[in-house]
Amino acid sequence: MPYYVYKIHQHPIKLLELVQEFDSFKPASAHAKTVRASLTRADSYTVKVIHAENQLQAEDLLNQVREPQPRTAEDY
Repeated sequence: MPYYVYKIHQHPIKLLELVQEFDSFKPASAHAKTVRASLTRADSYTVKVIHAENQLQAEDLLNQVREPQPRTAEDY
């Protein structure tokens, strides 16, 4: 399964922009770090690496809202 690097724009609506596709995690992670390092204050997006079977599944996973993990007494 490939790794996808995405730019995620939040405003005015959530927009996913595919940057590049990789066969392994290491080059995908390195590319994402390079893109993040070039961010300026004017840029209004985040960069994420996602592992999925295809581009459609990757975008579906990125659009899912994950609930926060429950907190325990140790977290307070």
